[in-house]
Amino acid sequence: MDSRKIEQFVSAKWDEEIVPQLVEYIRIPNKSPMFDADWVKNGYMDAAVALMEKWARAQDIPGMQLEVVRLEGRTPLIFIDIPAANGGSDEDCVILYGHLDKQPEMTGWDDDLGPWKPVIKGDRLYGRGGADDGYAIFGSLTAVKALQLQNLPHSRCVVLIEACEESGSYDLPAYVDHLADRIGKPSLVVCLDSGCGNYEQLWCTTSLRGLAGGNFTVKVLEEGVHSGDASGIVPSSFRLLRQLLSRIEDENTGRIILEGLHVEVPAERLEQAKEAARVLNTAIFDKFPLLAGMKPMSDDLTELVLNRTWRPALSVTGVDGMPPLSSAGNVLRPHTSVKLSLRLPPTLEGKKAGDLLKQTLEANPPNGAKVTLELEKASTGWNAPAMSSWLSNAIDTASQEFFGAPAMYMGEGGTIPFMGMLGEKFPGAQFMITGVLGPHSNAHGPNEFLHIPMGKRVTSAVSRVIAEHHLASLRGETRGVAAVAGGEQRGDHGCC
Repeated sequence: MDSRKIEQFVSAKWDEEIVPQLVEYIRIPNKSPMFDADWVKNGYMDAAVALMEKWARAQDIPGMQLEVVRLEGRTPLIFIDIPAANGGSDEDCVILYGHLDKQPEMTGWDDDLGPWKPVIKGDRLYGRGGADDGYAIFGSLTAVKALQLQNLPHSRCVVLIEACEESGSYDLPAYVDHLADRIGKPSLVVCLDSGCGNYEQLWCTTSLRGLAGGNFTVKVLEEGVHSGDASGIVPSSFRLLRQLLSRIEDENTGRIILEGLHVEVPAERLEQAKEAARVLNTAIFDKFPLLAGMKPMSDDLTELVLNRTWRPALSVTGVDGMPPLSSAGNVLRPHTSVKLSLRLPPTLEGKKAGDLLKQTLEANPPNGAKVTLELEKASTGWNAPAMSSWLSNAIDTASQEFFGAPAMYMGEGGTIPFMGMLGEKFPGAQFMITGVLGPHSNAHGPNEFLHIPMGKRVTSAVSRVIAEHHLASLRGETRGVAAVAGGEQRGDHGCC
């Protein structure tokens, strides 16, 4: 491989085609089904699919087959099958995964920015979905094409782009089962939907947290009443809700106090956390838009890495039953509802955690209040299998070639349901989980952006790893992969 030529081709492809395509993609408000109940009628998802399909079909990749698969009642999935080339193996397979659905708008965008308003400033492309994860299909096909231009061999590649990830990938198991024979037996899975600690190195994700949560409601009255008349007699629903949440979380430290939601951190992951803390230093928290004077939840940088990757953490992401300040009268409200998002350690079984959360919050309600937790998700996380030497060498080589620095490994705090699913269906596969969501890129939030040079380098690195996969296959180092398992996927899945 001439890495210089790879770099030149990928950079030109990004500048001339990928960035303009992503600009048009960002304009499409194709929110995930959880956030757009009328997604079929609105047609935005189909528009995003059509944009990607048109570009992909125009790529000069011999033998490539593309189909937009549509199972009844489900979001569409783009399935691309690229045959082995230049002596590669069709018996072995590489899966490249991404998604095209998006998170909702969120408030707080700068005046000149917006979720559906693509803006390029320097190296950054602002707008919802470019980095999470619209670039995946473009980067995947470009990585393969870069090899073919040098007549380099690669194994068969399958590209899967789903449209339900931000809603928990609940449609994906049906597609994986439906396409089982066509997918075959992958020995390497490349996922481009993760994050990076900085933009100067290739970062690979070694674990993902699970997720449990839903709508938690405390009701005390049939209707609102005069607060001066009732306060001191009728307990506040907000106070009772706060009291119940203290069964889960220490409000002084943020530590989850239910021991059943904790796991022992594996020794290898602990060492990786220490190394990540050493390399990133204060960038661990500097990447967040903290107010002046705000301090992170620990002075120990390693503890901060572990907090966001291997420890449970509770967030309240929505509220109902409270009027806005401008229309808040002197009324003791009948109920308070909040949306709970409880991140789980990677190896904790999601359903077990969800059941524990529900039992803890609903048991023995104070003052006889009506307390309910409607679980929306209970997803098990993912912990990467031991990485084979060929893959770790390939990843480090790619990082040195295209970044000039060694690769780094760290867990991520989010959830990618596809990883746990593939871990079960293909227990012999190796995983390269990487991405472009780095400092200040603010996925899911205001001012989300894609760091364009990072996208180029990650694309080039994937090309190198696919090439090394072929060599490992020749040496027999990728053998022993498992066939696709049939039947229903166990458990529910939570979104990122």
